[in-house]
Amino acid sequence: METRIAVIGIVVEEEESVELLNGILHEYRDYIIGRMGIPYRQKQLSVISIAIDAPQDIISALSGKVGKLRGVSSKTAYSGVKS
Repeated sequence: METRIAVIGIVVEEEESVELLNGILHEYRDYIIGRMGIPYRQKQLSVISIAIDAPQDIISALSGKVGKLRGVSSKTAYSGVKS
């Protein structure tokens, strides 16, 4: 199956959503290449970036689930590389 490389940028403003977010990311762990989380304590939020190599529908499903969480926003950037 053809896969794409993407980066999902996530901003978490509601601490209550962190556990749900981690559960979603765990569900997609087989596709995640790497993850970087930065707590920004002065603004009481966290910035997370997820590098992923997965079929388009998997990336869309992950991004959609993350975007539905309260106090969480995300954007996905895709590479032109397909494998």
